[in-house]
Amino acid sequence: MLFAKSLSVALDEYDGIDQFCSTQDIQGLEQMIRECHTDIILMDINLRNMSDTDGLSLASDLLHSNPALKIVILTGYDLPVYRHEARRIGISGFLSKNISPDDLVASLFQVLRGGTCFPPENDNMLIEDLTNMEKKILQLISSGKKRRIVADELCMSERTLSNHLQHIFEKLEVSSVVEAVTKAIRLGYISPLFDA
Repeated sequence: MLFAKSLSVALDEYDGIDQFCSTQDIQGLEQMIRECHTDIILMDINLRNMSDTDGLSLASDLLHSNPALKIVILTGYDLPVYRHEARRIGISGFLSKNISPDDLVASLFQVLRGGTCFPPENDNMLIEDLTNMEKKILQLISSGKKRRIVADELCMSERTLSNHLQHIFEKLEVSSVVEAVTKAIRLGYISPLFDA
């Protein structure tokens, strides 16, 4: 909430920004969007204290019910997987909380004019979509569980687990579990945000 208040104070100084509404009431968000005649929604990925869902899932739901919404993610979780997912679901922008107020306002006006604002992609960091099962396997393996235990938890044979791991290795362009976990952490597939 402190960040939202600081943001409100910072944005109040700029011409062209008439009103800044802030809420922690996820249930009443759609009503607030209608009542405030919202041009752009700024939201974080981490909604841990307000909701059981994350900002990307919430944004996806909002866009599903109102595809014309302009949503910009403003977050400290600036990881390639999150940026990739934001683009995939139709979010208009993805910005780091480290952005300067001037750059933030310029990005918001760019979105308001119909553009997008995403950081440049690192060419060496191609994102290959992992399936939900592959993400779950990586999460369990990264917690230090043995393959046999992971296979049992997921109700599959160790051979099936090995096949999934091979697909993960191919997608992430790695050759071992350690490399897969390391790259998955760097990309954002394994993060405290998605802890069970």
